[in-house]
Amino acid sequence: MDGSMWWLLWLVAAVVLGAAEFVTLTLFLGLLAGASLVAAVAAGLGASVPVQLLVFALTGGVGLAAVRPIAKRNLELPPPSREGSDALVGRSALVTREVTADGGLVHLSGEDWSARAFDEDLVIPPGVRVDVFGIEGATAVVHPRDPLPDPLREPDPLEE
Repeated sequence: MDGSMWWLLWLVAAVVLGAAEFVTLTLFLGLLAGASLVAAVAAGLGASVPVQLLVFALTGGVGLAAVRPIAKRNLELPPPSREGSDALVGRSALVTREVTADGGLVHLSGEDWSARAFDEDLVIPPGVRVDVFGIEGATAVVHPRDPLPDPLREPDPLEE
C-alpha cells in the first residue's frame, strides 16, 4: 500500500468504528474512532506507520483513561428520588372507611386519602392494612396486604 494512502485507511476505520459505536453504545468504540481520526491526521502530515500506530494507541489510551472515571462515577449515582404523590406508591396504609371500586378512605403517610380498590370486585373493610399500588389524582389505588377473610364462610369454632 502506498504510504500516502494510510490517512484514508485511518479515516475509513474511524467511520466504521463510529458507526459501530452508534449501534452498540459501548463508548469504547467511540474512543477508538476518535483515536483513528487522530492517526489519520498524523498520516496526512506524513508520519510513518509505526508513529501512526503509536499515535492511535496513545490517543485511545488517554481517551479511555480520561473518560472511564467519569463514566464510572455516573454509573454509581443513586437512583433519582421519587417526589410528591409518586413517593407514596408502594407504601402501606390503613383503611379508615370501607374501600370499594367506587371509593373509600385510608390513612396514608399521616393524612387521610380518598381511595379505591385496585380490584373492582373487592370490598376492603375498615382496619385492614393495604398497599398503595398507585395514585390517580388525589385518590390512592390500594389492595389488601393480606388475604381478606371470606364473608360467606362460617366461622370455625376451633379457630377461636
